Amino acid sequence: MIDRQLLEILVCPLDHTPLGVADEDLVARLNRAIAAGRIKNRGGQLVREAVQEGLVRHDKTILYAVIDNIPVLVVDDAIPLDQIG
Repeated sequence: MIDRQLLEILVCPLDHTPLGVADEDLVARLNRAIAAGRIKNRGGQLVREAVQEGLVRHDKTILYAVIDNIPVLVVDDAIPLDQIG
């Protein structure tokens, strides 16, 4: 899990809004869509690996993966959440 002090200062690199920890339900729904081959990142690449943890933008529209407790705040790697049902 990501450090709470770090989480307090992290913001979305696109619009500088706060980020929060994605809940288990969101991660599970996202991973089902990834397994079905329906998810592309903002860069247009198909997401092939399941997400273990994520940070979601305050408006719940974009998720940034957290890999080995390190948030990947790369805009092109962000996952638009309008792709999951």
